[in-house]
Amino acid sequence: MDKNVWITREPIEINDVIAKVVRPEAGAVNTFIGTVREFTKGKRTLYLEYQAYVSMAEKKLAEICDEIDQRWDNTETAIAHRVGRLEITDIAVVIAVSTPHRKDAFAASRYAIERIKEMVPIWKKEHWEDGDLWIGDQKQEKSYENRIPVKGEMENG
Repeated sequence: MDKNVWITREPIEINDVIAKVVRPEAGAVNTFIGTVREFTKGKRTLYLEYQAYVSMAEKKLAEICDEIDQRWDNTETAIAHRVGRLEITDIAVVIAVSTPHRKDAFAASRYAIERIKEMVPIWKKEHWEDGDLWIGDQKQEKSYENRIPVKGEMENG
């Protein structure tokens, strides 16, 4: 893979994401690994289903990398997000950020995951023991009830 951001249906190889950012001038590489948890708000999740408007999602992920470059000096960022059915403990997202110093690497990594939730058109459907629901945007501020959004809603995601 020659790009630093990608959406995939395959399990994410953590070391592939890290390899995109390792470089001699970086004294810190911070990784964030988001996994599927079993309980959310007291409700037992059986599995998740992620869907994305892939071309737009990758464009937005690249924008996040550009934002990080503008906010912190001498950074390199890579982000991979998985779509499809994910079981409990599966890896949903991996973010790797390298910087000369650890403080910036930590801050940029946190910034990346928060921006992903704010602006990247990726949606999840939670499957529980007693039903399922498209959650909507990742900040869970907009629900799509029992459907994924239509293209126009995705572009405004």
